[in-house]
Amino acid sequence: MTGGELSGRVALVTGGAGGIGSAICAALAGAGCTVLVGYAGQAGRAEALAGELDGEGRHRAVLARVDDSAGLHAAADSVRALEGRLDILVNNAGLTTPVPHHDLDGLSDEWIDTILRVNVRGAFACVRALAPLLRESGDGLVVNISSVAGQTGLGSNVAYCASKAALDSMTRSLGRALAPEIRVLSVSPGWVDGEYARSMPPELIRAQASLTPLGRIARPQEVARAVLAAATHLSFSTGCIIPVDGGRPLG
Repeated sequence: MTGGELSGRVALVTGGAGGIGSAICAALAGAGCTVLVGYAGQAGRAEALAGELDGEGRHRAVLARVDDSAGLHAAADSVRALEGRLDILVNNAGLTTPVPHHDLDGLSDEWIDTILRVNVRGAFACVRALAPLLRESGDGLVVNISSVAGQTGLGSNVAYCASKAALDSMTRSLGRALAPEIRVLSVSPGWVDGEYARSMPPELIRAQASLTPLGRIARPQEVARAVLAAATHLSFSTGCIIPVDGGRPLG
């Protein structure tokens, strides 16, 4: 593909300074897109990334706390004022904590509420705030970063799995509701060689890789390339889930 395939387009990536988020930002910038690096609590990291992306001076960091609906509407106003448009929203912000599925008491009400607030309500709130700009684009796109855990029910904890299943269901619902002006897709990775995986015991990651037909976990750049494909090549796809899991559900 050519380096300018997304020239003139503007994308906002929530959680953009993280491992997967930064790879997505780099892929979009490399295709000519202006990238808004969304952050909640890592302003310096987001600003540094924006300055390092291809097309220096074109990108910037944007405060986008996904659990703050009023703040998201303010962010939308800022995007409209400074960029004049938004073509792509990548709902990448999310969180989890490891709790064995059998440890019902170990998954507190507070963690359940936090995971659902960020991973589900937060993604919806971003779409709600930014939908007017995306509609005006004429070719708006939302990409939700989901997880194979939403399909398999195997993941860091029960609430996390439920949150990703809800995100995939939301993708289908919004794909119908926002068509034809806005397409909505999920990119659904398995384990990814990023910050969370590297915080886990190496033997756990090796075990997960051994259970995946392709024999390894995903690289952040592979998730990013799926997002890029949604933006550049999958122009007649909406409401669908794109797996980037190495065949993990096959066992």
